Amino acid sequence: MLTGRFKLKTEYSPAGDQPKAIKELTEGVKKGVSHQTLLGVTGSGKTFTVANVIANIGKPTLVIAHNKTLAAQLAQEYKEFFPDNAVHYFVSYYDFYQPEAYLPTTDTYIEKEAQINEEIERLRHASTQALLTRKDVIVVASVSCIYGLGSPEEYEKVNRKITKGMSLSRGELIRALIGIHYTRTTADLTPGMFRALGNVLEVQPQSERVIYRIEFDTEIVEGIQKIDPVSRKLLENVESVFIFPARHFITPEDERGKAIATIKLELKERLKQLAKAGKNLEAERLKRRTSYDLAMLKEVGYCNGIENYSRHFSGKLPGEAPDTLISYFHKNAEMFSDPVKSQGDHGAGFLTVIDESHVTVPQIRAMYAGDQARKESLVDHGFRLPSAKDNRPLKFNEFEERVGQVLFTSATPGPYEYEKCGKPGLPNSRIVEQVIRPTGLIDPQVEIRPVMEKGKYGGQIKDFIAEAEKDIKAGGRVIATTLTKKMAEDLSEFLKEKGIKTEYLHSDVETLDRITILSNFRKGVFDVIVGVNLLREGLDLPEVSLIGILDADREGFLRSETSLIQIIGRAARNVAGRVILYADVLTGSIERAMKETNRRRAIQVAYNTKHGITPKTIVKKVRDIMESLGVEHDKAVHKLLQVDKETLKTKKLDQLLKEKRVQMNSAVKILDFETAALLRDEITALLRMAKDEEEKETKSKKKRGTNAGRGHEDAPPLKITRL
Repeated sequence: MLTGRFKLKTEYSPAGDQPKAIKELTEGVKKGVSHQTLLGVTGSGKTFTVANVIANIGKPTLVIAHNKTLAAQLAQEYKEFFPDNAVHYFVSYYDFYQPEAYLPTTDTYIEKEAQINEEIERLRHASTQALLTRKDVIVVASVSCIYGLGSPEEYEKVNRKITKGMSLSRGELIRALIGIHYTRTTADLTPGMFRALGNVLEVQPQSERVIYRIEFDTEIVEGIQKIDPVSRKLLENVESVFIFPARHFITPEDERGKAIATIKLELKERLKQLAKAGKNLEAERLKRRTSYDLAMLKEVGYCNGIENYSRHFSGKLPGEAPDTLISYFHKNAEMFSDPVKSQGDHGAGFLTVIDESHVTVPQIRAMYAGDQARKESLVDHGFRLPSAKDNRPLKFNEFEERVGQVLFTSATPGPYEYEKCGKPGLPNSRIVEQVIRPTGLIDPQVEIRPVMEKGKYGGQIKDFIAEAEKDIKAGGRVIATTLTKKMAEDLSEFLKEKGIKTEYLHSDVETLDRITILSNFRKGVFDVIVGVNLLREGLDLPEVSLIGILDADREGFLRSETSLIQIIGRAARNVAGRVILYADVLTGSIERAMKETNRRRAIQVAYNTKHGITPKTIVKKVRDIMESLGVEHDKAVHKLLQVDKETLKTKKLDQLLKEKRVQMNSAVKILDFETAALLRDEITALLRMAKDEEEKETKSKKKRGTNAGRGHEDAPPLKITRL
């Protein structure tokens, strides 16, 4: 185990190219190198390598992924590597988000519509709170981390630390909680809520799934207990608890008054500009809307779309960059920068890891322009003040200025990575190659076959079916990639008609359904997946032995050099892995992709020969996320039923069911669907238990009635009383 802030726990030791990569990257960070790239082939263990680097340098680390699913996968991996450290998950908290927009061509105004996921919001708060209270923090985030967030200074300033024995009255704590946007309730608690009864106050912090029960003796905190919110079981007695705000955007009351004044001033100036331009309709629209928002801010301190006035509340200048999650990393560095470096702490600041950088960097670069195009239209047509444009993501140059030392990871680095780190093999290149896999597996064989019906192969579909059937018979799984969703669906149906168990996968398939499909694919419920672009970065399917890339010669995004190398990599976890490119024309992308794949194969084969390694297919347990969620859910329901059985000794079933239904409906009203689902299944289980008891009683009575009625054909019918 390595020493320092981060304790890496794993049964694996670095192998293949990993020791060299870990050593070179660690030395680069220690020397203050600003940008490095880990060029790691698929299945070479890039995350494990980065985890070793983090353990070696001891810096807080921001890991940025290009989508929520990949971020969740990385967060789980880092949690397994660092179980004793603070590993958090920070992504956009919207399950559904339709931004405010105006379409001039059709004169259509679209109101903002959003559905917030409360669990993700809780995890976001847990991330920022960890950065303000701990040194050993890893946050895995999506690209949404560069969007505006509340000031870390204000967020930290208003947090409350409650300590046993401190002088504090119950009323003072209630006022303090309301001041940082907690909601008082008399029903069950959810994150960001509290309830008070007698000399006790119970609060569930926004970032946690536990309740803190605070007991008062006149104006002294007598005790603090940590309680499970479902079972009400006492988890432990604690000496203190930090309670951070329930929202990231925090503005003191005196600052709110200043913000209202500056909004009025901006409105006055903007109305003059619109009048001068002859835009009377736009001026009237803006005046009416902003005046309403100002009235709401003055009376209740909040209005719909309050984020559009964020510049006024933060006190920032026009055009100045907003605070983001990265600001919290800078605050962490400021708070925990030690004058004397401890072992495992190599310099102030933090490390930024950009995963699958060839996709993530272009996304970060494009976010500002897309956001501004939408805001410009709203401002020009009088729906928003110009300051709304300052509620935005970071510009790319602002992002570059604010991140710490950067480590890119990718199997196919893009132009930006080469610009920052140089080309592999050149002097002073800061690209570290990780081509040799710890498993000894080599890149798959790649061959080209024609698309059109000719020669010995026939058409691509006919040939693909023949090859797929061979691999399926041998126990393998098969992937086919198409150019469109419609093609994926049609091919899936065609293969089913041919008796091949198939499913399609594309962006219209719901996220949870995708997880189930991939798990069933690995289990062998079906043998072929047909997809478009979802079968590239970050997909770990060791059972796949064949990939057919249809229409590979259609040069473009889906058949670029990068895309082809990424798709080919999906077959690199199986010793029998092979890839067929269906193409009638040898495009530049195909030529470069095959050249790079063959280069890597040559290095890998030479290494295996030198060290006497025989490659073996990766054997990886199928971890079905949906299944694991179900297991935990069933365990919770089972625990509740054990409590119910004791309750039924003193209470009637009808009364207990009535109470449970009331609790379930209350949970739904406050959108606590997790608790509602538990209660729903608890009610179902109770009814099933009652039915089983009824059937046992019925059978018992029938048996007694049969015995009693022997020789008496006119014996009266049995009476059955239902529960």
